[in-house]
Amino acid sequence: MANDTDGEPGDADGDTDGNGLAVGMGIGIALGTAIGVATDDLGLWLALGVALGAGIGAAMENG
Repeated sequence: MANDTDGEPGDADGDTDGNGLAVGMGIGIALGTAIGVATDDLGLWLALGVALGAGIGAAMENG
């Protein structure tokens, strides 16, 4: 509903709780891909980006 203001995550009131992990993973994957392409070692940096992104996302959720 457009007037839903009960504070539940993902409702129409704009509450974005619980999305920190997804945002952190997106940042980590993007950075890992960019560094991996630049250093010609995509496999290593993509995995590191996912791990670092999970840490960033967890910090954002607990923040």
